[in-house]
Amino acid sequence: MSEASVAVHADADLLAQAVAARLVVKLLDAQAERGQAAVVLTGGRIAAAVYRAVGALPAKDAVDWSRVDFWWGDERFLPAGDPDRNETQARAALLDALPVVPDRIHPMPPSDAGADPEEAAARYAAELARAARPGTAALPHFDVLMLGVGEDGHVASVFPEHPVHYESRPVSAVRGSPKPPPVRITLTLPTINTAEEVWLVAGGSDKAQAVGMALAGAGPVQVPAAGVQGTSRTLWLLDRAAAADLPARFRSLR
Repeated sequence: MSEASVAVHADADLLAQAVAARLVVKLLDAQAERGQAAVVLTGGRIAAAVYRAVGALPAKDAVDWSRVDFWWGDERFLPAGDPDRNETQARAALLDALPVVPDRIHPMPPSDAGADPEEAAARYAAELARAARPGTAALPHFDVLMLGVGEDGHVASVFPEHPVHYESRPVSAVRGSPKPPPVRITLTLPTINTAEEVWLVAGGSDKAQAVGMALAGAGPVQVPAAGVQGTSRTLWLLDRAAAADLPARFRSLR
């Protein structure tokens, strides 16, 4: 697993633009190496700003969007098209404007798809397995997996002290989420940690304590963000407000 590195940007707008530029470059590099690319999307205010920034970049047209697979790290178990779903947000902010192949967009099942949360999680795990590389474990190659960081240090829908932290299956239903809505679906930490690169994106002073604790070596059960690592790179992308409590070894970056 990779050591964490940190990049700090002046404010949330510049953070979103920087992440967008990094994402386009990463997708281009993946396509140059493998002929295709796969990204795991997240939700939240910074994520929406990143997606809009990607859409505004002229360089996005260099990406062959027909050869990009889109997955999600977690989802609120709500009806299809609900504005609070991460899928809905990503489609409105970016995907609907790109020449993507519909079959390469892989949203987590909505609550009106005829399955309970556990069955929906199993269906998503099966979809991941179908996209797995031959001769490998039941997961596709993720070039980059983006995560927001909650005020409590949660990532995806893996919350502090929640039983889902101990889940070994690739995808899990989450009941009793401390953040509404209470029912969700999430990739588990073992799945997240198979990604080539994991980017933890956080903006705002309300994230500073969680970011600082995670980078200071907090336990991953108490601060799930501390348990996240990409196989080749783990990158924290922050604005100055979110970087206010960085451990001493990172403070020169603030």
